[in-house]
Amino acid sequence: MLFKLARRNIWRNKRRTLITAASIMFAVMAAVSVSSLQSGVWDNMVNNVVNFYFGYAQVHQEGYWEDQSINKAFAVSDEVKAIQTDNPEIKQLVPRVESFALASYESQTFGVLVIGTNPEAEQGMTGLQDRVREGDYFRADEDEVLVAVGVAEKLKLGVGDTIVLISQGYRGVNAAGKYVISGLVEFGSPELNKQMVYLPLETAQEFFGAEGLVTSVALDMESRKGLAQIVNNVKSSLPDGEYEVLDYKEMLPELLEAKEMDEASSKIVLWVLYLIIAFGIFGTILMMTKERQYEFGVLTSIGMNRWKLAFSVWMEVVLMGLLGAIMGMLVSLPIVLYLHYNPIRLTGDFASAYENMGLEPLMPMALDASIFWSQAVLIFVITTLLAVYPIWKIMQLKPVEAMRA
Repeated sequence: MLFKLARRNIWRNKRRTLITAASIMFAVMAAVSVSSLQSGVWDNMVNNVVNFYFGYAQVHQEGYWEDQSINKAFAVSDEVKAIQTDNPEIKQLVPRVESFALASYESQTFGVLVIGTNPEAEQGMTGLQDRVREGDYFRADEDEVLVAVGVAEKLKLGVGDTIVLISQGYRGVNAAGKYVISGLVEFGSPELNKQMVYLPLETAQEFFGAEGLVTSVALDMESRKGLAQIVNNVKSSLPDGEYEVLDYKEMLPELLEAKEMDEASSKIVLWVLYLIIAFGIFGTILMMTKERQYEFGVLTSIGMNRWKLAFSVWMEVVLMGLLGAIMGMLVSLPIVLYLHYNPIRLTGDFASAYENMGLEPLMPMALDASIFWSQAVLIFVITTLLAVYPIWKIMQLKPVEAMRA
């Protein structure tokens, strides 16, 4: 009966109901937009780092990540090969051999990072072929090289030229070779553009004198979902003390620290937003309570139980809060969808700052259902708590004074 009364009362004054529901709707929309943008930006940052090079996790010889020496190279054993079979979430293994070298062309010399990898596997995980800006993608059966555009610019060379690489190989052997440039690749990060040189895996192994050896095996996965469990499974399947299995969080702790700092500052912004939202909603509830003071006075004077009246009014506010929360989610959805598939592209200094960190200058929104319902529930809870105010006013109400007001 009280629920029926509350439901009818909220539409007795349509303007008041719509104002209250609209204030809640805009509150939910603002909270969802802020949370979705923050989550989307960080998801994009993580995906950039993962898709540019690292992968979600890597397997190395024990202790490799500390000094990253080619002397820590290892043969891909049967236990390592079985990782993909034992974990269906892993699409493929991407073995690499990597070390630093001096790149030379005519009178120019420049330090670079040489990565030996399987061209097809690398394309499947990082989309390297899609970053070729000039020339062709390298092939596994040819002694050819992909060079980043920054390296090519520094050495003043182009597609078809021959680059000379000099380094110290496995166990101190002399490493030297010359290779024809098949193509130039461009990354979003200026730092990567200044140092990356790709060779076919077998060619790089021969160059470093590390035939049959790799320095890392990247795990190519669809997403981060269940990453911790997969890493634990891989660790338990490999012999103790021989290998280390690190996910991107362990390989890039500075990224996680930056994320935590950003989330802490964003929480402050969100709490300020919630405070503003709470005052806005409270204003509409205050207006509603003031407008209905005469009504409350009449009802209590003719004998209606104050607690029943208070509960009925509380349910009215709750129903308006539920209506506003649902409207807020529905209004937020097209905004989030649009900016998820058409992210904001930064320009100027902001874009430069992103690129210097190796990130695409994009600000997409995260399409995550939990963001919608969590923000809607939170605003709904705030509205429900603020509905205590009319209850308190009804309990303090003096019917004669209320009817005179």
